[in-house]
Amino acid sequence: MNLTSTRDKTQSVALSYALLNPSANFGGLFVPKNFPKFDDEFFKKAVHLSYKELALEIINSFDFNIDEEIFKLALNSYDKFDDKNIPLKIEKISENLYINELYHGPTRAFKDMALQPFGIIIDELAKKDNKNYLIICATSGDTGPATLKAFENSKNVKVVCLYPYEGTSEVQRLQMVTSNDRNLKVIGIKGNFDDAQKALKTLLGDEDFKNTLKKENLFLSAANSVNFGRILFQIIYHFYDYVNFLKNGILKGNETFDIIVPSGNFGNALGAYYAKKMGAKIGVIKIASNQNNVLTNLFNNGIYDIKNKSLIKTISPAMDILVSSNVERLLFDKFGDIKTKELMQNLKDNKSYKIPKIEGFEAKFCTDKECINFIKEISKKGKLIDPHTATCFKFTPVKKPTVITSTAHWVKFTPSMIKAIKNGEVKDEKNDMLNLAKEFNDKVPNEILSLFSNEEKHKKIVEKEEIKNTIIEWIKK
Repeated sequence: MNLTSTRDKTQSVALSYALLNPSANFGGLFVPKNFPKFDDEFFKKAVHLSYKELALEIINSFDFNIDEEIFKLALNSYDKFDDKNIPLKIEKISENLYINELYHGPTRAFKDMALQPFGIIIDELAKKDNKNYLIICATSGDTGPATLKAFENSKNVKVVCLYPYEGTSEVQRLQMVTSNDRNLKVIGIKGNFDDAQKALKTLLGDEDFKNTLKKENLFLSAANSVNFGRILFQIIYHFYDYVNFLKNGILKGNETFDIIVPSGNFGNALGAYYAKKMGAKIGVIKIASNQNNVLTNLFNNGIYDIKNKSLIKTISPAMDILVSSNVERLLFDKFGDIKTKELMQNLKDNKSYKIPKIEGFEAKFCTDKECINFIKEISKKGKLIDPHTATCFKFTPVKKPTVITSTAHWVKFTPSMIKAIKNGEVKDEKNDMLNLAKEFNDKVPNEILSLFSNEEKHKKIVEKEEIKNTIIEWIKK
């Protein structure tokens, strides 16, 4: 199966091309031309499959042009997770309410679920083509560390990570700036995530920049969820939610369950939408936002409007986003390429667009004060949740089986945890983290603890206008 552009359905490319060249015609995003469908017979078989086996069945159903052996190798990256047999953990926390913990990988965020296998695929394709690649990622906090970890020690891939200076948690920042491998470069920018993402998209379409890279024997790609390779692996864990419910007798027959997703760039929620489209019996996809609530307005009122909005820094920084890139893929699925191109042009020119209400979604947003209250209330039950997962509790209580998609380990946001649970301020983040973990019979992962003693290797902070030249200077060294 080939992929096409969200803004030009006449374009047709293989997955291997789309992974290494993620910018589609007219600045669009790549999406599969069709989505495979799974019936009840498949799900009767699926309850007996391991996570990797289920993942491979789903991937193979697309009939992409990449060898199955490469996908198998990619899925073996889950062997580095806490449990090598299953990279996630589903836990019941109250009547009808479950949490799918997607943060049991090396950087303790859900981005590992996609970026660990994605990194292997890109590496294998680069070696197969005997080419060297520069992967750029823009991060609001979790994509950066996960991308850097996915490509550490790669001989064929260099990585540049752009992060908003003073726009991530301290642990997220340390995960990036202490990266030690020579093929990795981390650049702080004086701006927010939207600025970093805009710079990424601009560079992907900059012919002068790409020609400069070619002179250094480098080709350009991206690790953000603008790359469909990321979305592919995010579909799978939503499928697994359904299979798990069937396996444990929580759902039967045609019964459905709802999913609550803390959403910034909309890739995680899009994965749930695609899983539903492919046959997983998902009812309502509930979009939880923080005070940067552009998605709330879109799904409730059909209006995407950022004209008079300024980005608000919240305690859930990975969701501090105003331009949610992956919404474009949903627009294409609902309205086609011509309308999508028009809507995205309106967003560029007028900072807004209007669409008919899209069914199957609900949306609410959560203030920092509400997040803090949710963290405190859940902690009384002996459970620690991070500030992004906390936004999901705006939808509780629930009346039918519902899964909260938990996207990050709480240790990445210790100051917010201390404020919520202890009503205090962090004095020593490492010690406060350890003390909180001890109190709740939890464990701080060693890879997080070691950050506080690692040397900071990447100290460069630049203006937005300096990003391109800063990258070029580095690759020419």
